[in-house]
Amino acid sequence: MSFPLDRPRRLRRREVFRRMVRETVVSVNDLIYPLFAVHGAGVSQEISSMPGVVQQSVDLLIKDAHEAAALGIPAVILFGIPAHKDATGSEASDDDGIIPRAVRALKEQVPELAVITDVCLCEYTDHGHCGVVEDGAVQNDPTVERLVAEALAHARAGADIVAPSDMMDGRVGAIRRALDADGFVDTVIMAYAAKYASGFYGPFREVVQSIPQFGDRRGYQMDPANAEEALREVALDLEEGADIVMVKPAMPYLDIIRRVKDTFHRPLAAYQVSGEYAMLKAASRAGWLDEDRVAIESLTAIKRAGADLIITYYAKEAARWLRHTGGVLP
Repeated sequence: MSFPLDRPRRLRRREVFRRMVRETVVSVNDLIYPLFAVHGAGVSQEISSMPGVVQQSVDLLIKDAHEAAALGIPAVILFGIPAHKDATGSEASDDDGIIPRAVRALKEQVPELAVITDVCLCEYTDHGHCGVVEDGAVQNDPTVERLVAEALAHARAGADIVAPSDMMDGRVGAIRRALDADGFVDTVIMAYAAKYASGFYGPFREVVQSIPQFGDRRGYQMDPANAEEALREVALDLEEGADIVMVKPAMPYLDIIRRVKDTFHRPLAAYQVSGEYAMLKAASRAGWLDEDRVAIESLTAIKRAGADLIITYYAKEAARWLRHTGGVLP
Protein backbone atom coordinates (compact mmCIF):
# COMPACT_ATOMS: atom_id res chain seq x y z
CA MET A 1 0.00 0.00 0.00
CA SER A 2 1.34 3.44 -0.85
CA PHE A 3 0.45 7.12 -0.67
CA PRO A 4 -2.24 8.45 -0.58
CA LEU A 5 -3.78 5.43 1.15
CA ASP A 6 -0.76 4.93 3.40
CA ARG A 7 -0.11 8.05 5.47
CA PRO A 8 2.29 7.27 8.36
CA ARG A 9 1.83 10.78 9.73
CA ARG A 10 -1.67 9.87 10.87
CA LEU A 11 -0.18 8.06 13.87
CA ARG A 12 2.26 10.88 14.62
CA ARG A 13 -0.30 13.66 14.64
CA ARG A 14 -1.33 13.42 18.30
CA GLU A 15 0.66 12.65 21.42
CA VAL A 16 -1.81 9.97 22.48
CA PHE A 17 -1.24 8.13 19.17
CA ARG A 18 2.52 8.42 19.50
CA ARG A 19 2.32 6.88 22.97
CA MET A 20 0.09 4.07 21.75
CA VAL A 21 2.46 2.91 19.00
CA ARG A 22 5.79 3.71 20.66
CA GLU A 23 8.13 0.75 20.17
CA THR A 24 10.78 1.55 22.79
CA VAL A 25 10.25 3.09 26.21
CA VAL A 26 13.00 3.68 28.76
CA SER A 27 11.96 2.73 32.28
CA VAL A 28 13.57 3.55 35.60
CA ASN A 29 13.96 -0.23 35.98
CA ASP A 30 16.52 -0.12 33.15
CA LEU A 31 18.90 2.19 35.01
CA ILE A 32 22.01 1.46 37.06
CA TYR A 33 23.60 4.33 38.99
CA PRO A 34 27.41 4.50 39.37
CA LEU A 35 28.85 5.56 42.73
CA PHE A 36 32.47 6.36 43.64
CA ALA A 37 33.52 5.55 47.20
CA VAL A 38 36.49 6.99 49.09
CA HIS A 39 37.76 6.61 52.64
CA GLY A 40 36.97 9.16 55.32
CA ALA A 41 33.82 10.94 56.49
CA GLY A 42 31.99 13.92 55.10
CA VAL A 43 34.00 13.76 51.86
CA SER A 44 32.33 14.95 48.65
CA GLN A 45 34.65 15.94 45.82
CA GLU A 46 33.03 16.91 42.51
CA ILE A 47 34.75 15.93 39.28
CA SER A 48 35.36 18.92 37.03
CA SER A 49 34.87 17.01 33.78
CA MET A 50 31.67 15.30 35.00
CA PRO A 51 29.31 17.83 36.59
CA GLY A 52 27.14 16.20 39.24
CA VAL A 53 29.48 13.22 39.73
CA VAL A 54 31.40 13.06 43.00
CA GLN A 55 33.87 11.00 44.93
CA GLN A 56 32.23 10.52 48.30
CA SER A 57 32.81 8.85 51.62
CA VAL A 58 30.51 6.01 52.61
CA ASP A 59 28.35 8.15 54.91
CA LEU A 60 27.43 10.49 52.05
CA LEU A 61 27.29 7.68 49.52
CA ILE A 62 24.53 6.09 51.61
CA LYS A 63 22.49 9.30 51.39
CA ASP A 64 22.98 9.35 47.63
CA ALA A 65 21.91 5.71 47.39
CA HIS A 66 18.79 6.39 49.47
CA GLU A 67 17.85 9.11 47.00
CA ALA A 68 18.40 6.76 44.05
CA ALA A 69 16.25 4.08 45.67
CA ALA A 70 13.49 6.58 46.40
CA LEU A 71 13.46 7.43 42.69
CA GLY A 72 12.89 3.76 41.89
CA ILE A 73 16.38 3.02 40.55
CA PRO A 74 16.94 -0.70 41.22
CA ALA A 75 20.73 -0.95 41.36
CA VAL A 76 24.00 0.87 41.93
CA ILE A 77 27.47 -0.06 40.73
CA LEU A 78 30.38 0.76 43.02
CA PHE A 79 33.87 1.94 42.14
CA GLY A 80 36.48 2.46 44.82
CA ILE A 81 39.36 4.88 45.33
CA PRO A 82 41.75 3.29 47.83
CA ALA A 83 43.70 4.95 50.61
CA HIS A 84 46.92 3.58 49.16
CA LYS A 85 47.88 2.35 45.70
CA ASP A 86 50.60 -0.20 44.99
CA ALA A 87 51.88 -2.40 42.19
CA THR A 88 49.42 -5.26 42.77
CA GLY A 89 46.40 -3.24 43.89
CA SER A 90 46.38 -4.89 47.30
CA GLU A 91 43.39 -2.99 48.67
CA ALA A 92 41.20 -4.44 45.93
CA SER A 93 40.97 -7.75 47.81
CA ASP A 94 41.10 -6.37 51.36
CA ASP A 95 37.99 -7.34 53.33
CA ASP A 96 38.25 -3.94 55.03
CA GLY A 97 38.88 -2.08 51.78
CA ILE A 98 36.71 0.76 50.56
CA ILE A 99 34.37 -1.36 48.42
CA PRO A 100 33.60 -4.05 51.05
CA ARG A 101 32.94 -1.22 53.54
CA ALA A 102 30.56 0.46 51.11
CA VAL A 103 28.83 -2.82 50.26
CA ARG A 104 28.20 -3.69 53.91
CA ALA A 105 26.80 -0.22 54.60
CA LEU A 106 24.52 -0.34 51.56
CA LYS A 107 23.19 -3.81 52.36
CA GLU A 108 22.43 -2.72 55.90
CA GLN A 109 20.99 0.72 55.24
CA VAL A 110 19.52 0.54 51.70
CA PRO A 111 18.59 -3.14 51.41
CA GLU A 112 16.14 -2.61 48.57
CA LEU A 113 18.99 -1.76 46.17
CA ALA A 114 20.87 -4.38 44.22
CA VAL A 115 24.58 -3.75 44.79
CA ILE A 116 26.97 -4.32 41.89
CA THR A 117 30.74 -4.04 42.32
CA ASP A 118 33.27 -3.30 39.64
CA VAL A 119 35.99 -5.95 39.76
CA CYS A 120 39.21 -4.53 38.34
CA LEU A 121 42.62 -3.42 39.56
CA CYS A 122 43.09 -0.12 37.71
CA GLU A 123 41.65 1.95 40.56
CA TYR A 124 44.05 0.31 43.02
CA THR A 125 47.38 0.06 41.18
CA ASP A 126 50.03 2.76 41.27
CA HIS A 127 50.76 2.20 37.57
CA GLY A 128 47.10 2.60 36.53
CA HIS A 129 46.81 -0.63 34.56
CA CYS A 130 44.08 -3.23 35.05
CA GLY A 131 46.41 -6.03 36.10
CA VAL A 132 49.69 -7.27 37.45
CA VAL A 133 52.64 -5.84 35.54
CA GLU A 134 55.82 -7.84 34.94
CA ASP A 135 58.61 -6.78 32.58
CA GLY A 136 56.55 -3.80 31.47
CA ALA A 137 53.51 -5.82 30.38
CA VAL A 138 50.19 -6.72 31.99
CA GLN A 139 50.20 -10.44 32.78
CA ASN A 140 46.97 -12.35 32.26
CA ASP A 141 47.05 -15.30 34.67
CA PRO A 142 48.54 -13.52 37.73
CA THR A 143 45.93 -10.80 37.18
CA VAL A 144 43.11 -13.36 37.14
CA GLU A 145 44.28 -14.61 40.55
CA ARG A 146 44.02 -11.07 41.93
CA LEU A 147 40.59 -10.57 40.35
CA VAL A 148 39.31 -13.78 41.94
CA ALA A 149 40.47 -12.57 45.34
CA GLU A 150 38.79 -9.20 44.74
CA ALA A 151 35.49 -10.78 43.68
CA LEU A 152 35.49 -13.02 46.74
CA ALA A 153 36.06 -10.04 49.03
CA HIS A 154 33.09 -8.28 47.46
CA ALA A 155 30.90 -11.38 47.74
CA ARG A 156 31.83 -11.85 51.40
CA ALA A 157 30.76 -8.25 52.03
CA GLY A 158 27.36 -8.99 50.46
CA ALA A 159 27.60 -7.84 46.84
CA ASP A 160 24.68 -9.09 44.79
CA ILE A 161 26.51 -8.84 41.46
CA VAL A 162 30.23 -8.77 40.69
CA ALA A 163 31.26 -7.16 37.42
CA PRO A 164 34.75 -8.01 36.12
CA SER A 165 35.81 -5.16 33.83
CA ASP A 166 39.46 -5.98 33.16
CA MET A 167 39.18 -7.98 29.89
CA MET A 168 41.64 -10.67 31.02
CA ASP A 169 41.17 -14.04 29.35
CA GLY A 170 39.44 -16.68 31.49
CA ARG A 171 38.57 -14.46 34.41
CA VAL A 172 34.82 -15.08 34.32
CA GLY A 173 35.25 -18.84 34.64
CA ALA A 174 37.83 -18.47 37.39
CA ILE A 175 35.57 -16.13 39.36
CA ARG A 176 32.54 -18.40 38.88
CA ARG A 177 34.44 -21.45 40.14
CA ALA A 178 35.77 -19.57 43.15
CA LEU A 179 32.39 -18.09 44.07
CA ASP A 180 30.71 -21.50 43.84
CA ALA A 181 33.44 -23.18 45.86
CA ASP A 182 33.04 -20.60 48.64
CA GLY A 183 29.25 -20.97 48.77
CA PHE A 184 28.34 -17.89 46.72
CA VAL A 185 26.42 -19.81 44.08
CA ASP A 186 23.74 -17.11 43.90
CA THR A 187 26.16 -14.23 43.33
CA VAL A 188 25.54 -12.93 39.82
CA ILE A 189 28.37 -12.21 37.37
CA MET A 190 27.89 -9.27 35.01
CA ALA A 191 30.85 -9.46 32.64
CA TYR A 192 32.24 -6.49 30.76
CA ALA A 193 32.34 -8.83 27.78
CA ALA A 194 32.97 -6.38 24.92
CA LYS A 195 34.94 -3.54 26.45
CA TYR A 196 36.67 -1.41 23.87
CA ALA A 197 39.95 0.52 24.21
CA SER A 198 37.99 3.73 23.85
CA GLY A 199 38.90 7.39 24.05
CA PHE A 200 35.57 8.02 25.79
CA TYR A 201 36.87 6.91 29.21
CA GLY A 202 38.94 10.02 29.91
CA PRO A 203 36.77 11.68 32.58
CA PHE A 204 36.34 8.36 34.45
CA ARG A 205 40.09 8.06 34.80
CA GLU A 206 40.08 11.48 36.46
CA VAL A 207 37.50 10.23 38.97
CA VAL A 208 39.41 7.08 39.98
CA GLN A 209 42.90 8.47 39.26
CA SER A 210 43.78 5.53 37.00
CA ILE A 211 45.57 7.06 34.03
CA PRO A 212 48.20 4.50 32.97
CA GLN A 213 51.71 5.58 33.92
CA PHE A 214 53.09 3.95 30.78
CA GLY A 215 51.66 2.64 27.52
CA ASP A 216 47.91 2.18 27.16
CA ARG A 217 45.24 -0.52 27.49
CA ARG A 218 45.04 -1.62 23.87
CA GLY A 219 46.90 -4.82 24.74
CA TYR A 220 43.88 -6.15 26.63
CA GLN A 221 40.84 -4.02 25.76
CA MET A 222 39.24 -4.44 22.35
CA ASP A 223 40.14 -2.66 19.12
CA PRO A 224 37.30 -0.20 18.30
CA ALA A 225 37.38 -1.41 14.70
CA ASN A 226 36.32 -4.98 15.55
CA ALA A 227 32.79 -6.38 15.69
CA GLU A 228 33.15 -10.13 15.11
CA GLU A 229 35.65 -10.22 17.96
CA ALA A 230 32.98 -8.81 20.28
CA LEU A 231 30.73 -11.77 19.52
CA ARG A 232 33.57 -14.17 20.29
CA GLU A 233 34.29 -12.42 23.58
CA VAL A 234 30.62 -12.52 24.60
CA ALA A 235 30.36 -16.20 23.68
CA LEU A 236 33.40 -17.03 25.81
CA ASP A 237 32.06 -15.14 28.85
CA LEU A 238 28.67 -16.83 28.59
CA GLU A 239 30.34 -20.24 28.30
CA GLU A 240 32.38 -19.44 31.42
CA GLY A 241 29.28 -18.60 33.46
CA ALA A 242 28.41 -14.93 32.97
CA ASP A 243 24.78 -14.21 33.83
CA ILE A 244 24.72 -10.75 32.22
CA VAL A 245 27.07 -9.46 29.52
CA MET A 246 27.98 -5.86 28.82
CA VAL A 247 29.04 -3.69 25.90
CA LYS A 248 31.12 -0.62 26.79
CA PRO A 249 30.92 2.20 25.65
CA ALA A 250 27.31 2.45 24.51
CA MET A 251 26.50 5.18 21.97
CA PRO A 252 29.52 4.67 19.67
CA TYR A 253 28.84 0.91 19.75
CA LEU A 254 25.09 0.64 19.17
CA ASP A 255 25.76 -1.75 16.31
CA ILE A 256 27.61 -4.07 18.70
CA ILE A 257 24.76 -3.95 21.21
CA ARG A 258 22.32 -4.93 18.47
CA ARG A 259 24.48 -7.77 17.19
CA VAL A 260 25.09 -9.17 20.69
CA LYS A 261 21.37 -9.10 21.51
CA ASP A 262 20.34 -10.67 18.21
CA THR A 263 23.00 -13.37 18.49
CA PHE A 264 22.71 -14.45 22.12
CA HIS A 265 19.31 -13.30 23.45
CA ARG A 266 20.74 -13.04 26.96
CA PRO A 267 20.52 -10.22 29.53
CA LEU A 268 22.57 -7.37 28.13
CA ALA A 269 23.89 -4.24 29.80
CA ALA A 270 25.42 -1.20 28.13
CA TYR A 271 27.55 1.45 29.80
CA GLN A 272 26.93 5.08 28.82
CA VAL A 273 30.45 6.04 29.78
CA SER A 274 31.97 9.18 31.24
CA GLY A 275 32.89 10.73 27.90
CA GLU A 276 29.38 10.31 26.57
CA TYR A 277 27.98 11.96 29.70
CA ALA A 278 30.58 14.74 29.69
CA MET A 279 29.87 15.67 26.07
CA LEU A 280 26.14 16.03 26.70
CA LYS A 281 26.75 18.01 29.88
CA ALA A 282 29.22 20.36 28.22
CA ALA A 283 27.05 20.98 25.16
CA SER A 284 23.94 21.58 27.23
CA ARG A 285 25.76 23.96 29.58
CA ALA A 286 26.93 25.90 26.55
CA GLY A 287 23.30 26.20 25.44
CA TRP A 288 23.83 24.09 22.33
CA LEU A 289 21.55 21.19 23.34
CA ASP A 290 18.37 20.65 25.33
CA GLU A 291 19.88 18.42 28.00
CA ASP A 292 16.88 16.46 29.25
CA ARG A 293 15.71 15.79 25.71
CA VAL A 294 19.07 14.58 24.35
CA ALA A 295 19.85 12.57 27.49
CA ILE A 296 16.59 10.62 27.28
CA GLU A 297 16.97 10.33 23.51
CA SER A 298 20.42 8.79 23.95
CA LEU A 299 19.15 6.35 26.57
CA THR A 300 16.27 5.43 24.28
CA ALA A 301 18.73 4.73 21.47
CA ILE A 302 20.75 2.43 23.72
CA LYS A 303 17.67 0.51 24.74
CA ARG A 304 16.35 0.41 21.17
CA ALA A 305 19.64 -1.14 20.09
CA GLY A 306 18.97 -4.04 22.47
CA ALA A 307 20.25 -3.18 25.94
CA ASP A 308 18.17 -4.44 28.86
CA LEU A 309 20.15 -2.45 31.43
CA ILE A 310 21.92 0.89 31.12
CA ILE A 311 24.68 2.06 33.44
CA THR A 312 24.51 5.84 33.28
CA TYR A 313 25.62 8.85 35.28
CA TYR A 314 22.29 10.34 34.24
CA ALA A 315 20.40 7.70 36.26
CA LYS A 316 18.96 10.00 38.91
CA GLU A 317 18.21 12.85 36.52
CA ALA A 318 16.66 10.43 34.04
CA ALA A 319 14.54 8.86 36.78
CA ARG A 320 13.14 12.30 37.63
CA TRP A 321 12.47 13.13 33.98
CA LEU A 322 10.82 9.77 33.37
CA ARG A 323 8.64 10.20 36.45
CA HIS A 324 7.27 13.44 35.02
CA THR A 325 6.92 12.30 31.42
CA GLY A 326 5.88 8.66 31.79
CA GLY A 327 8.80 7.55 29.63
CA VAL A 328 7.96 9.95 26.81
CA LEU A 329 10.71 12.10 25.33
CA PRO A 330 10.42 15.64 26.64
